[in-house]
Amino acid sequence: MRAKPISIYSILFLAMFLSGCKSAKTVTNTGALNKNISTKQLVKEINNGKSKFNTLASRVKIEIEETNKSKSYTVNLRIERDKQILLSSTPISVVKALITPTRVAFYNKLDGTYFDGDFSYLSKLLGTELDYNKVQNMLLGEAVLEVDAKEYKSDVFDKSYMLQPKKQLAVYELFFLFNPAHFKLDSQQISQLEDRRILQVDYLKYQKVETQILPEQIAILAVEKDEELRINLEYKSVELNEAFRFPFRIPSGYDEIKLD
Repeated sequence: MRAKPISIYSILFLAMFLSGCKSAKTVTNTGALNKNISTKQLVKEINNGKSKFNTLASRVKIEIEETNKSKSYTVNLRIERDKQILLSSTPISVVKALITPTRVAFYNKLDGTYFDGDFSYLSKLLGTELDYNKVQNMLLGEAVLEVDAKEYKSDVFDKSYMLQPKKQLAVYELFFLFNPAHFKLDSQQISQLEDRRILQVDYLKYQKVETQILPEQIAILAVEKDEELRINLEYKSVELNEAFRFPFRIPSGYDEIKLD
């Protein structure tokens, strides 16, 4: 079986990884900033604001812009928290992808290709080191890394609370902006300036589903040198804690995608 290079359709589909049936309601993103809040109290509020569910399902509208080209898709997203993420194109599953803590896999019926490996694929695509928790947190409006009051310092930036490490890492720099209304993220950024790489995720709207505050609109910008990839996600509906299935099997006879 010969190996095929990564197709542009597959790249666009995997880029989707980087985000109501239960009467979802858009959340007002305005709240009073407390300029005297301590870092310890801020981190406590952030941890209290994390979403709590077992399973999530949503239809997600996705717009992708790359090199003066734009495409739109609608996909079905399912998350079993801390265990697996499943994406399938609609109305039929032409492309399907599965992420677990140890696996990134997808297949494309249009060109008969598949990938079954680790997070090096997504890391290469978005220009920064990724793992399951980072991907899941990005989709849920939560920081890609655990924030610790002992390791982070806080400040006020515009209309948000800002958290950043007291000592930025040599490999990359981190910035987190949290909304004072619900302590979910307004924005998070990972920068590798030496390699001219930036991953910025902006959370434009949130929605309340049952008792949970979850993203409604997300804008992702991935920059590597002179190349830009923009992804806009809109969660069209969200269901929580239903007994969702996560069927995934790579068809036989497909050609494997190999990373360079």
